Amino acid sequence: MCGIIGIIGKNDDTVSHLIEGLRRLEYRGYDSTGIATLDNDAIARRRAEGKLQNLERLIKAEPIAGNIGIGHTRWATHGAPTVNNAHPHGNGKVALVHNGIIENFHELQKQLSGVHLESETDTEVVVHLISDYLDKGLPPEQAVHETLKQLKGAFALVILFRDFPDMLIGARKGSPLVVGYGGQDAEEYFFGSDALALAGLATHICYLEDGDWAVLKRDKIVIYDEAGTQIDRPIELSTISSALIGKGNHKHYMLKEIYEQPTVLGTVLSAMLDAARYHVQLPDLPIAPKNIEKITIIACGTASYAGMVGKYWIEQWAGIPVEVDIASEFRYRTPALPKQNGLCIIISQSGETMDTLEALRYAKQHGQKILAIVNVEKSTIDREADQSIYTRTGPEISVASTKAFTSQLVVIALLAQYLAQSLDKSVGGEKQPLELMRGFSELPSKLIEGLNSEEMIKTIARDLQEARDVIFLGRGKMFPIALEGALKLKEISYIHAEGYAAGELKHGPIALIDEYIKVVVLAPYDALFEKILSNMQEVISRNGKVILISDRQGIDAAKQQINTARDMELLSVIEVPSCHQDLAPILYSLPVQLLAYHTALIKGVDIDQPRNLAKSVTVE
Repeated sequence: MCGIIGIIGKNDDTVSHLIEGLRRLEYRGYDSTGIATLDNDAIARRRAEGKLQNLERLIKAEPIAGNIGIGHTRWATHGAPTVNNAHPHGNGKVALVHNGIIENFHELQKQLSGVHLESETDTEVVVHLISDYLDKGLPPEQAVHETLKQLKGAFALVILFRDFPDMLIGARKGSPLVVGYGGQDAEEYFFGSDALALAGLATHICYLEDGDWAVLKRDKIVIYDEAGTQIDRPIELSTISSALIGKGNHKHYMLKEIYEQPTVLGTVLSAMLDAARYHVQLPDLPIAPKNIEKITIIACGTASYAGMVGKYWIEQWAGIPVEVDIASEFRYRTPALPKQNGLCIIISQSGETMDTLEALRYAKQHGQKILAIVNVEKSTIDREADQSIYTRTGPEISVASTKAFTSQLVVIALLAQYLAQSLDKSVGGEKQPLELMRGFSELPSKLIEGLNSEEMIKTIARDLQEARDVIFLGRGKMFPIALEGALKLKEISYIHAEGYAAGELKHGPIALIDEYIKVVVLAPYDALFEKILSNMQEVISRNGKVILISDRQGIDAAKQQINTARDMELLSVIEVPSCHQDLAPILYSLPVQLLAYHTALIKGVDIDQPRNLAKSVTVE
């Protein structure tokens, strides 16, 4: 959600570093920005609605300086995205930035007598609570600690003090916060919402634990736990460079990340698949495969669709019962979990999604062992899981997930095959494991071949961008990809789209079909192809326009069923390379990503930062 950066620098380039840090945080989603520095012994703030460029123009017109400061990208929760509601909030003595929600801010406001609040946010009350303690003579460390004791909710805070020009204090509870070290000679220290914000600035990173708060001074960093006891946390080398988070030669991060998928999947496969021995290599699971009674997969959004495909694979190959749950619903419905030998698989790109994290904690409290499939090492989900498998995606900047999704699919497919191998399950005959392993090995080259369909997709997108509604259909393992295709289209092009299991078409959605509806059909030529072909014909007979995504064999079979020139005009096709039919969901993710991208590109919307969305949802 909101992005935070704080800097204690040694030169007057702090403002430019704050702006650069905020630029790296744009991927989280935001609707206003701001910075505050100590300039000539006073707190100077600059805040702006909208994109970061608006803040840059303001600072150019009204410059500020200083070698200590804080910055923020806000994703509105309490109060509209206005300048008054933008962070940092301050009162002349204290300024701070906040990610999260202070749930009891109304009660805390009642404690403040004679204080005029300038904003509609839940954050500003924290400024005045700290100031009150300072006015009573408490030092900044104690003033912050006493304030933290009163806050309920999830938050990360970084605080700047007018009368203590060499100090920043940061705290986290629920929302992530990291400390950065500028190196032995740099004498610079940083706070950031994540390591990406500090790329190119910090050489080493310390991940604060839940409840921690840290005091940064020019000569030292001191970290305390929730009780106020001084503690040590591990300091690690930062492995994220500025080059990793550039767009390269691509117009948008989303397109760059789509094109990175062959390389990313190759990296995952190299780490997890011993192709010579046709064997999957994984770390030891929290439960021995033979003892697993049930698997519960929990995730949000795109990651939950990866989990849905995983259910098909695990049950088909390993024969272990699987339930897939949306994280935001899981712990509120009293789920029936095994009393022992239950494995919970948590899927998250960021490792910080609040709903997913709370679901993890609920599952753990109810006796489940936790396996995380996560991209960001040392994230909260990674640290709290019993074991993690990393998707090795690298930084994903675009809000719309692409390479993270396909790498999640590959990891969970390999996990399913690992379970099958461990249980000595036969998967469709003696040749099938060999063919499946070969199918895994061919995925990177198949994705490269699939990128050749981009020109055809551009043509189809010109027609699709005029659609009022779009339906995505899939059967079997392609049903979750239909859901993902619909999500991608609506989140970046703002066209209403829904995904359905194709067999459900006659149970309601067919009522929507007319000449204004576009229907995307995901149909590899497999055992279910004839069934989904009949669904496609039902759409065409009602004047609906069909976009068929299939391999050459499927496209030829579909065209043979079309008898008239009129019906042929209602059909467009996107050809996908043939592949092992069980792995088709991975390959078919590529054209739906490109279809959404080019539709949004034609419409001229903000592809990497679609309205109202955030990359990492760190509040419930």
